[in-house]
Amino acid sequence: MKRTVFFASALMLMTACGSNQQELVIGDPVYVGEKTVVEVNEPGTPNCPAYVVVNNPEVDLAAFPVDAEGFHVLFNGNEKMQGWRGYGKDGIPSRWIVEDGAIKFCGTGLGEGQVAEGGDLIFEHQFQNFILELEWKVSKGGNSGIFYLAKEIATKAEDGTLRYEPIYLSSPEYQVLDNANHPDAMLGVDGNRQSASLYDMIPAKPQNQKPFGEWNKARIMVYKGTVVHAQNDANVLEYHLWTPKWTEMLQNSKFSAEAWPIGYELLNNCGGAEHKGYIGIQDHGDDVWYRNIRIKVME
Repeated sequence: MKRTVFFASALMLMTACGSNQQELVIGDPVYVGEKTVVEVNEPGTPNCPAYVVVNNPEVDLAAFPVDAEGFHVLFNGNEKMQGWRGYGKDGIPSRWIVEDGAIKFCGTGLGEGQVAEGGDLIFEHQFQNFILELEWKVSKGGNSGIFYLAKEIATKAEDGTLRYEPIYLSSPEYQVLDNANHPDAMLGVDGNRQSASLYDMIPAKPQNQKPFGEWNKARIMVYKGTVVHAQNDANVLEYHLWTPKWTEMLQNSKFSAEAWPIGYELLNNCGGAEHKGYIGIQDHGDDVWYRNIRIKVME
């Protein structure tokens, strides 16, 4: 069951999770624009909490230049970072800056999203079928990630207000990592937490990452459920969303229905009914840089 509600101020919503009625209260959210769309969902996964999908106003993609190859340029060194904002926020967190023509997260050394001036960054437009290209580099031992088909998801906190769930619960992740120096590279199965992998599910092969401090090329194609990751001009994995195999992979990962019901629920239905969502880049507490970000929209 899904309802859509438009609001510009505080709002109280009711939704069912199983047979229990839960009250979702939006206290004083900080959103972009005059209206926000909230989709209230009844989960189908046992023990998954009720949640809402928050759809904020989007930027007009036509305002972004198109290069000779038909890609919209989402970032080309502009210090204002037009079109970008923090996940669940109305502006750009202060630890994201522009340095030497690249978007940089200034690491905290505290791990993932641990400070208020940090958090993940998203581009304010939801994409369905596309080719995303960019370059990235990390500091020694650095960790980050590239998200796609992401949604802004909120659940009820103990005080009754809505809190945002981590972006990775609704979005597949292209891993960004210093394979040689970060311990996550040795975890998971068969290297499926190394760079360009579908995080914790499919390893990138061949593993052709350049070392920390050097620029790597990333390419992600999403087309009608088929997803291809490429690293440094080589395709390294392919998989297919919204299939029995996709559900099986989730069940065999850290996002299984038993271990993380809301992650299983959201990822199994990633992109929502329209199969579209935001792209994003991750604050994992380490210095990381992104540049030459562009996207080609496919019908």
